[in-house]
Amino acid sequence: MPAALPSCAAAARAGAVAGGAPALSLGPGMLPGAAEQAGLDLLGQAGVVAVRVAGLSSPARRGLGKDGRTALVAAGAGPIATGDMVVFLKPVAIAAAVVRRDGRVQAAGHPADHARLGVAEERLDELAGKPDVIGQIAAGVKLGGKVKGAARRAMTPALAARFTLLMTLTPDADYAELMQALLGDLVLVPWQRRYRVPTATVACTWREALGPGPLQELRDLLLAGVDAGHRDHDYRAVTAGDLDACSIDGSLTRVPDTPANRQAFGSAGTADDSAPYPQLRELRLSNASTRAALAVVTGPSGAAAGGSRDKGEAEQALLDKALTDYPHLFTPGRLWIMDRNFRAPRGALAYRPRSGHGLEEVSVGLMAYLDP
Repeated sequence: MPAALPSCAAAARAGAVAGGAPALSLGPGMLPGAAEQAGLDLLGQAGVVAVRVAGLSSPARRGLGKDGRTALVAAGAGPIATGDMVVFLKPVAIAAAVVRRDGRVQAAGHPADHARLGVAEERLDELAGKPDVIGQIAAGVKLGGKVKGAARRAMTPALAARFTLLMTLTPDADYAELMQALLGDLVLVPWQRRYRVPTATVACTWREALGPGPLQELRDLLLAGVDAGHRDHDYRAVTAGDLDACSIDGSLTRVPDTPANRQAFGSAGTADDSAPYPQLRELRLSNASTRAALAVVTGPSGAAAGGSRDKGEAEQALLDKALTDYPHLFTPGRLWIMDRNFRAPRGALAYRPRSGHGLEEVSVGLMAYLDP
């Protein structure tokens, strides 16, 4: 990877994403023949190509051609003998060749079609049950903001989504370093159209144009995969009789202090919204045995977002949203445990405890409430 991330920890995280055996993807529309597929299979197993230095040559008639943007080719790849000078190459991309009039060999397509998150993305595809799940979601995205039209530019919706995900793995890196880490050696390939790494301004614009919708869709697919995994395997270590024990609780996350965030999320802890940062309230539905998240809903932190809700009311609104958005999680085989800030949803069997505070309803159906 050509980019030097700002710390050893960040570099280690980036290596975990992009390192290991090359996870190469074919360019769009490429259908390999039998011989090509056999070569791809071997490449996937070995991960490195050895070429004799004496066999390397320029395909252009003069030097490296008109602008020097060409790949070298290996002429007559015969057997390699002991003592031969050999260059060992790690594959970067598999793309259709574009041969220019002067003989230069370039790659068809766009580097964003080949950028991946390595083993992390392989795991995402496995959980979602779809190959290239990020690409499939991105294909249906309608961009907003300052990005107009459908012309191919330095970025694509899929690259913007992967860039945003990589931000969570390398929090110490800035936008430029993240983009360099994501594209890696793909920028060295002589593409048919000259390519430059998107600047931080371009990356920020595309993040805003992408919006939260595609990543929320990806999140729901992944959490559905986690839920299916818990149903298919018996991970239970914490049970209530024959019921799976699950938990519901809220938390707060600081977000940048902008007028838009103040208006959308508000802040908690002060009645006049004078807290240093606006805060996003999150309600997480988790499996008690594995602590795996099964669903997440988010909303305003409380009073500040144009209302007068306290903590309990804000979390109750998110619980109502969870019941609406994820009804498949609230099955007769699960017991949901939460604190007394929550009330039983409408229609549930409920009673008022006699332990002192006497204000919180306690569900005797699918939900149990801790009564401190």
